[in-house]
Amino acid sequence: MIAQSFQYESPRTIKEAIELLQKYGDDAKILSGGHSLIPMMKLRFASPEYIIDINRIPGLSYIKEEGGMLKIGALTREAEIEHSDLLKKHFPIFGDVTKLIADPQVRNMGTIGGNLAHGDAANDHPAVMLALNATVIAAGPDGERAIPIDEFFFGFYQTALQPDEILTEIQIPVSQHGTGSAYHKLERKVGDYATAGVAVHLTLDKNNTCTSIGIGLTNVNPTPLRAARSEQALFGKELTEEAIAEAAKYASEDCSPSSDLRGSEEYKRAMVAVLVKRMIHKAAERAKA
Repeated sequence: MIAQSFQYESPRTIKEAIELLQKYGDDAKILSGGHSLIPMMKLRFASPEYIIDINRIPGLSYIKEEGGMLKIGALTREAEIEHSDLLKKHFPIFGDVTKLIADPQVRNMGTIGGNLAHGDAANDHPAVMLALNATVIAAGPDGERAIPIDEFFFGFYQTALQPDEILTEIQIPVSQHGTGSAYHKLERKVGDYATAGVAVHLTLDKNNTCTSIGIGLTNVNPTPLRAARSEQALFGKELTEEAIAEAAKYASEDCSPSSDLRGSEEYKRAMVAVLVKRMIHKAAERAKA
């Protein structure tokens, strides 16, 4: 199908983009990488009257460490994230996730900001950001505000971004010694949505006790899901096989997958448990290394 006609805008500053959002309101959509919005427009699932392309706004593409935080600009392409030495050093989980996002052509254009702002529980980055306890920075007419990732996703394709706000940056606390992270998703074929996916970020002390833990789940809930009970089962405890099995069990119980062509509800719950175990082990191996 072909998208309905629309008016194209290409602002050169954040201020100009926000003014356009205020002017057009709910009739406008932001375009960054376009790999979520454009397919929806072609299928007429989204029919905005105005497209505001922010790709010509300078200063929104970067990966840097500053003030104890890792900062990623909203227009940073997936390919840049995949090959960033800084991310490889602190967060190998980004190497895991970007390689599983579609194909190189998509990764050359798709942006991390667009991935999150779309609010799709089937996207990969939301689960990773939940595990990493990220903060989203949004710019609006009253300036910038910080949104904790646990307050960012609140409905089906819905986020905490207001109609006149733009996601500009993602901030992640820099890892301390003894920290490891890992992500994997089960998919029917390359580029497909996940049957289930799991992101884990943890810190272990010298006694193999889990001093911090984050677990995010992909595409097994209407919204991106933090496996809170699983985290509680591991936090402050020695990372034993029994504790890991309990965390996996809780994750499979607390998610809400739906049966579809990718598998039944029972199958998806079983795969969540399997992936939670595997990603905890992988993250722990990286933490000890």
